[in-house]
Amino acid sequence: MAHFVMIHGAWHGGWCFDGLRPIMEPLGHAITAPDLPGMGGTAAELAAVTLAGWTDFVSEVCYASPEPVILCGHSRGGIVISEVAERIPGKIKALVYICAMMLPSGMSRLSWRELASPNPDFVAIQKPREDGLGLNVDIEAAAPVFAQLSPPHLVKDALARLVTEPDRPRNTALSLSPERYGKVPRHYIECLHDRTIPLADQRKMQELSPGTIAHQLDADHSPYLSAPEQLSKLLDGIAVQ
Repeated sequence: MAHFVMIHGAWHGGWCFDGLRPIMEPLGHAITAPDLPGMGGTAAELAAVTLAGWTDFVSEVCYASPEPVILCGHSRGGIVISEVAERIPGKIKALVYICAMMLPSGMSRLSWRELASPNPDFVAIQKPREDGLGLNVDIEAAAPVFAQLSPPHLVKDALARLVTEPDRPRNTALSLSPERYGKVPRHYIECLHDRTIPLADQRKMQELSPGTIAHQLDADHSPYLSAPEQLSKLLDGIAVQ
C-alpha cells in the first residue's frame, strides 16, 4: 500500500526498525531502512559526514521508489527528513516524526538546547570523542534513558549495536521554506514516556511548526521496541489517509 523510508536516530542504524517489518509487510507496506553513511566510522569518515551529505543519500533512496514515499525519522533522524522534504517535496507523500527533532528553519540540533527542558540524565550518557568528531554513548547507563519500557532482552541487543554519532550534522542549522518543506503533510508521533526528548519538548517543537498532525503513543523513546504493534497501527493509519 505504501513505501515507508525509515531514518534512524543518533547512534543507531536502520536495524532498529526490524521489528516493524513482520507487522507492516503483511499489511502490504514496504519498508526501506538504510544506515546513514559514516555512522561509527573512522576519524576521517566521521569528519566527512555533513547534513547535506545525509540529505543527498536519503534523497537518492527516495528517488529509487516508483511512487512518493512516507518518510519517517526517529529522534535525530527528524533533522534529516526535514532537509530531504525541502530538497525533493514531490517525492514525499508525508513526513512522520517519531519522537523526533522537528525544528524550524534556522535552528540546529545543538541550538535547540537553548529552548529544550533540562535533561541531565540524557546529557550524562553522552561521551564526546577527544577529537571532537563525534559522540559516543555510555551503554551501561543508556537503558533507563532510551528504553525504560522496552523488553530487556531487546534493549540489551540494541545497546550493543550503538556506534559513534558524527558531530557535524547536529551543528548545522536547517534551511527550510514554506514553498517546499511547508507543502509536505507532517505528522508527529508523541511518545508519552520519552526520557530522551521529553513530551514537553516534543510539544514545544510542534508549536514551532504549526499545522503538524499529532498522534500519541504509550511508549518510551524506542517505540519500535516498546510498542511496535501500536506504532505500526499509527503508521498504517497515516498511509491510508
